[in-house]
Amino acid sequence: MKTAVLLPLVATGAAAFAPSSSFCVKKSASLLMTDVPVESIEEEEVVVPSFPTINGWTADPSKFCAGLPGALDPLGDFDPLGFTKELPVQEIKRFREAEVTHGRVSMLAVVGYLVAENFHPLFGGVISGPANSHLGQVQEVAPFFFAWLTMSIAAAELTRAKIGWEFPLDAVAKNKEIEGKTWLTKLNDEYYPGDIGFDPLGLKPTDASEFAVMQTKELNNGRLAMFAAMGMIVQEQVTQQALF
Repeated sequence: MKTAVLLPLVATGAAAFAPSSSFCVKKSASLLMTDVPVESIEEEEVVVPSFPTINGWTADPSKFCAGLPGALDPLGDFDPLGFTKELPVQEIKRFREAEVTHGRVSMLAVVGYLVAENFHPLFGGVISGPANSHLGQVQEVAPFFFAWLTMSIAAAELTRAKIGWEFPLDAVAKNKEIEGKTWLTKLNDEYYPGDIGFDPLGLKPTDASEFAVMQTKELNNGRLAMFAAMGMIVQEQVTQQALF
């Protein structure tokens, strides 16, 4: 009889210390809603920039030099000083434009040094000596020709700038979104570095892979010519004599 009376009391006391199931569910739901940030629930949209395809090349910021041709074994991706490391595509294009242009000028300079010192029939053959001094001699002997030559070079550079580059004021506005080392200059988005459309002999390949091969050959010859021209200029400046 005593046992029958005590059992309901014990059960009631135990139930008083047990947590309510509905309370636990509400508390768990409350914790889930308050502890998890709203931003982590929503998926962030990743904006991938799109680049135009020019001469078969589409800029890829994840690749070396944005995927531009020019790397050749055994050097491969050669950039020991990290000039192109973490640069935006716009800056990489600007660097390539400078490399191509200086390479072309150097190739012409090397040929000019080797030929002009041994064969100079213009102006009555009075231009002679080291090639370093030839331009100064032309200015003295034929000032009008020198002025025409200067204006021709300026016109060629202006044409190249109009084809490949944004107008300076437009470049300033567009470069606000670009993390680079320049703010006044910007290449056109549809412009391939070095391709100003000058191809009188029709040597430019239409196939993308063939164009990349030809571009790599031009770059490597230009790089070699830059070193060669530098050596010729320094040698003549030191010795004050012709190369041969």
